[in-house]
Amino acid sequence: MADLIEHLREGLPAEAILTDSDVTRSYANDMAGFCAAGQPAVVTLPRTVEQVQHVMRTATALRVPVVPQGARTGLSGAANAADGCIVLSLVKMDRILEIDPADRVAVVEPGVVNAVLSRAVAEQGLYYPPDPSSWEQCTIGGNIGTASGGLCCVKYGVTAEYVLGLDVVLADGRLLKTGRRTAKGVAGYDLTRLFVGSEGSLGVVVRAVLALRPAPPRQLALAAEFPSVAAAGEAVGRIMARGNAPSLLELMDGTTIRAVNAMAKMGLPESTEALLLAAFDTPDPAADLAAVAELCTAAGADQVVPAEDAAESEMLLQARRLSLTALETLRPATMIDDVCVPRSRLAAMLEGTAEIARKYALTIGVCAHAGDGNTHPVVCFDPADADESRRARESFDAIMALGLELGGTITGEHGVGVLKKEWLARELGPVGLEIQRGIKKTLDPLNLLNPGKVLDV
Repeated sequence: MADLIEHLREGLPAEAILTDSDVTRSYANDMAGFCAAGQPAVVTLPRTVEQVQHVMRTATALRVPVVPQGARTGLSGAANAADGCIVLSLVKMDRILEIDPADRVAVVEPGVVNAVLSRAVAEQGLYYPPDPSSWEQCTIGGNIGTASGGLCCVKYGVTAEYVLGLDVVLADGRLLKTGRRTAKGVAGYDLTRLFVGSEGSLGVVVRAVLALRPAPPRQLALAAEFPSVAAAGEAVGRIMARGNAPSLLELMDGTTIRAVNAMAKMGLPESTEALLLAAFDTPDPAADLAAVAELCTAAGADQVVPAEDAAESEMLLQARRLSLTALETLRPATMIDDVCVPRSRLAAMLEGTAEIARKYALTIGVCAHAGDGNTHPVVCFDPADADESRRARESFDAIMALGLELGGTITGEHGVGVLKKEWLARELGPVGLEIQRGIKKTLDPLNLLNPGKVLDV
């Protein structure tokens, strides 16, 4: 320990090195449940690329594992510390280095908060679309690490589609530059995409070139009430098959609706079994909403309520943003799943999840990015109750198994981390797993970067 701290002090200022055990313990884990976390040996808070390189060179020289972290809003345990590790927190590297309206790019450090960037580019008439639910807290580096999505991804896509280039500090301290800032570019293998979604296991992102879009018009939304999740799933299929391009298409099941009402007193329709929220930011959103309203009615909606203005639209969308927080109030703890299925199997996923809730006698609420089939079943339980905790873990696994059976994936945007590591092997198969292990060994031969996360090597 003394040797490690001495080496770190050679290239870091005193305020960038935290050693008090109570302080370092506070950096031990992200927001995931059922994920083990160790006690860090030290927490480092670099402000420059050179300081990050020094941390990695020190780690390599002394063979100490390193766990990169952002705001620790993740839901898979990817930012959880290992015993005796260096926590490499990047939250102090929070500068927006450049916003270029002509090239429509932003150049940022990894600690920039998503909402801060979104507001900064909006001041110049531009738009950074990825908007995870935790956008007021989560960092761009964390978004890149998990390839996160958000409410608008049905139209605008996920983080991976906006990362043009990266500066990455490798395990041995070398600086790798990937990608480009041009609108086109196919030179060499796409190493940028390799690092997006790698959860800090291949390198440490210290700079990102992000694509921007022109700011869209203000969106208008509607809410459609359905007597069943099957009817809501049918409506989603009709909307997407017709070729509509909603800027948002979100779903909340009855359990989630009632939880939001109980917490925020929003007056949502508690008798409905599914609430579908659709929004458009097109030149004539009212016409698009009218067309979607017809499709929802034809699919069996009991009622369709369009917002009259942007303020009403925002109120509807706020209900969706509160979903996870509201479900967390139902029991002392939650496990948030992240299974994505083909849109055509969305109803089957929701119905299957409800059956799993009945089988395990648990409260499981579901909110979903319905437009791309990404569901978030939230298992509510009491960790102090051993039997209930066991049932929660088993139900979580049953939900992931259901997603794979329906042709889906175990994670659409939250990542693998610790929580889903064994399930990754089932999804990838032996050949896929072998290739991924080979990539990890090439870039991190000593297995120092986020060891024990994503896959075993």
